[in-house]
Amino acid sequence: MNNTESLKTPTIVAVQMCSTLNADENMASLKCVLKTLPATRPLLVCLPEAFLVFSKSGHDTLVVAKKVEQYKLQLSKLCKLHNIWLNAGTMPEPFNENKYYAASHLFNNQGELVATYNKIHLFDVNIDDKTGNYRESDFTQAGSDVVVVESPFGQIGLTVCYDLRFSGLFNELVRQGADIILVPSAFTVPTGQAHWQPLLAARAIETQCYVVAAAQYGIHENGRQTYGHSIIVSPWGNILSELPTGTGFISCNADLDQLQKIRRDMPVQSHQRFREHLL
Repeated sequence: MNNTESLKTPTIVAVQMCSTLNADENMASLKCVLKTLPATRPLLVCLPEAFLVFSKSGHDTLVVAKKVEQYKLQLSKLCKLHNIWLNAGTMPEPFNENKYYAASHLFNNQGELVATYNKIHLFDVNIDDKTGNYRESDFTQAGSDVVVVESPFGQIGLTVCYDLRFSGLFNELVRQGADIILVPSAFTVPTGQAHWQPLLAARAIETQCYVVAAAQYGIHENGRQTYGHSIIVSPWGNILSELPTGTGFISCNADLDQLQKIRRDMPVQSHQRFREHLL
């Protein structure tokens, strides 16, 4: 019996945060949330992009990147303590002296780091908000590897925030077997109001996967404002749970039998006639 056969309705939680400039404060907030989790196990907990630190500058994030191993060790211990799987949104992993990866780590309930995805698409755009000019590539090194990992929750595909706009990545994830796709995010308010829900629904419908998007929300110490609206979308495109504002978490039971039925009844992957180039 494989993992997906042993558990048909795993529980998934998406945590919404308003992360600060201080990594220790954000870890303390996470510890408080973990004490209030559902009692069901196995349990997958998903954190938003930049959950560990939401800095004012890339220079400040580089400082945290040099200490990231101590925070990964804390997360490992928390996973064992609470018997949970954890997708740690993004954490800065050193690339060189001047840049870091936006790394999305997945830990199992034994505290083992079982997968890491480095954000591929970097947010170099102009937005009509107080920040205006975003140049993520100034300090972030783009990743290149597509990551899908086996788990008790089905096959998990990893993405981050701006990746959501690139359907080729999502289609590649499902071709590699993904059942659940995680999208830890820190969307701006203007882009969130315009595109957040339509994009998430589209990615779920076209891949026939559960899409879980844990988000940052609120006005942050670094001056940015994020959209929130953490959401879990079914493979049919239905919103299963959503937290529009504030901090806290949402949850759902992912019905893998229903997912397989949707794919059998409408086998879009086998009907696919075009294979997009990923990059």
